Amino acid sequence: MTLVVALVLTKLDYGNAVLAGTPAYSLDRLQSVMHCAARIIHSSARYDHATQLLIDLHWLSVPERIMFKLSTLVYRCLNGVVLHYLASKFHRVSDLTGQKRLRSSTTSLLIVPRMRLVSVGDHAFPVATACAWNSLPADIREPSSLDIFKSCLKSWLFKITVVT
Repeated sequence: MTLVVALVLTKLDYGNAVLAGTPAYSLDRLQSVMHCAARIIHSSARYDHATQLLIDLHWLSVPERIMFKLSTLVYRCLNGVVLHYLASKFHRVSDLTGQKRLRSSTTSLLIVPRMRLVSVGDHAFPVATACAWNSLPADIREPSSLDIFKSCLKSWLFKITVVT
């Protein structure tokens, strides 16, 4: 199992934040690679259903892995763990001066910057990461440490993947 994780999953996870906003048909190829890796680990036949194998391995699907990577990166940026040039891309709604009396000023939501081109702008790093962060439940956005955040985030993503 460790060989498959080392050779396959690390390659899938490397740079997958760039894939934010990619159409589902493009991500299906990466998902099929994950299915093959799960079949290798479980020594199952080629045409066996792989969803249950992924659940047994507690692996997230490709879109959820991308969401996990983006959300973890935002958490690091907001808590000062990464370089300043990345952290400067994010601004909280509570930082706006005219929003002090609104309910949204007490949340940890981020401002989603507007882009000129809708087709390309939604894939931009500040837009994709802010949208990913804002889509998380409030209790997941608030943990005190990175390890707790990752644990809560993976559990939540896994739960919504299994349910849907």
